[in-house]
Amino acid sequence: MTDTPWTWSAVAAVERLKSGEISPRELLASIRQRVEAVDPLVNALPTLCFDRAERFAGQLEEAAVADRGRLAGLPWPIKDSAAVSGVRTTWGSLAYADHVPETSDYVVEAIEAEGGVIFAKSNTPEFEAGANTFNEVFGRTLNPWNLSRSAGGSSGGAAVAVATGMAFLAQGSDFACSLRYPAAFCNVVGLRPTPGVVPQGPSALPGQVLSVMGPLARNVDDVALALDGMARFDPRDPLSRPCSPASFLAAAQAPRAPARAAFSMTIGMAAVDRAVQGTVGQALDTLVASGLRADEACPDLAASDPAFRTLRAFQFAALRRGVLEQHRDKLKPEVIWNIEQGLKLTALELAGAEADRARVRLAMLEFLDRHGVLITPTAPVEPFPVEQRYVEHIDGQRLATYLDWLVLGYAITVCGCPAISIPCGRTSTGLPVGLQLVGKPHGEAELLRTAAWCEGVLGQSLTRPIDPREHA
Repeated sequence: MTDTPWTWSAVAAVERLKSGEISPRELLASIRQRVEAVDPLVNALPTLCFDRAERFAGQLEEAAVADRGRLAGLPWPIKDSAAVSGVRTTWGSLAYADHVPETSDYVVEAIEAEGGVIFAKSNTPEFEAGANTFNEVFGRTLNPWNLSRSAGGSSGGAAVAVATGMAFLAQGSDFACSLRYPAAFCNVVGLRPTPGVVPQGPSALPGQVLSVMGPLARNVDDVALALDGMARFDPRDPLSRPCSPASFLAAAQAPRAPARAAFSMTIGMAAVDRAVQGTVGQALDTLVASGLRADEACPDLAASDPAFRTLRAFQFAALRRGVLEQHRDKLKPEVIWNIEQGLKLTALELAGAEADRARVRLAMLEFLDRHGVLITPTAPVEPFPVEQRYVEHIDGQRLATYLDWLVLGYAITVCGCPAISIPCGRTSTGLPVGLQLVGKPHGEAELLRTAAWCEGVLGQSLTRPIDPREHA
């Protein structure tokens, strides 16, 4: 693999854009060549908009370099659950198979304001439901480490694009685990920020805090750069708040071991596959040998399970009940189930879920005050066969619903804390495993410093994109 532009890190690409070594359109052309060579194998970027991207890149080239923003012309794909003006946006659903929005979502505006060049939409399961990226519009996205395996979800297309060099960075979103699980499955880095850091909307439920936007990249520095390009104050989002002038990239480039940490393999709730336990255990031993002080401990997160299930159902009903009424025959069973569960809820059940959420959040905040950071596996299994809709068994234990295997992700979602997944090793079958680090709300800078230190010790992050043909 030669040192062609698509092999660069995002940080290096931006440096070369700013120095004039390469122009935005030249960099975009390199990405286009990579997409044409690789995407037919993995189906990560089903909708391309290179004509739109070339026009935007040309406009950037007409501006002074200092006025091109922090991203300076870096190409980006957007998940097919966020609107990009003039570009087909389907939410992975036959109900929206031909939808072309006139305006972009706030996060897309934020990225473009910083010089990000949108060139594609990345694949997602229907309405982001389920952590395996497939839908009836575009089909399955395949894991580049083994083309018979799942890429995770719901930001699976984004994670695959980053891992294979079809993107330097990618925008994703995270409800239960949708940035973190694909990152773990594809050996990349995925960051779920605190609600409000990255603007969201427009939305019929603007005050929700379960689903957030965030970035994926091949290393911690790059994911920090991506967050710099996404985070901004937007008064249209009621959760948005003024951003610190400090750079997230600067924080990541000053790695630091945490003063203290806690580790839990199961958070007292999750079934975790023995292969994942072994890989994560080895990674923790390596970190401890390098100076990490980690106690085996976890807050009581049991109430996060009923809270999440109730609030998730409510959110699906609030946002998707119209689709159910008009297009029931076009929806997959999991989406129908989520919406119908939400429509059955009572005010008493919602009040109970909010009380559970408040209790779990306070328990987590008190725990992080004592321990600084919580470390867990990211996902409980290695990438599974892509034909499976979801994980039904873990080490012989049957799971009751399609949500059960997501608990390592959604227990943290309920707490409202930022979390990052970094690569920590591979199983005996060569499949990637991720390590999840959880920090305090609006503590992204410190979390990035910790993640960068762990990344340096473990040495598992991708230094170059992978070629899926080598893992077929």
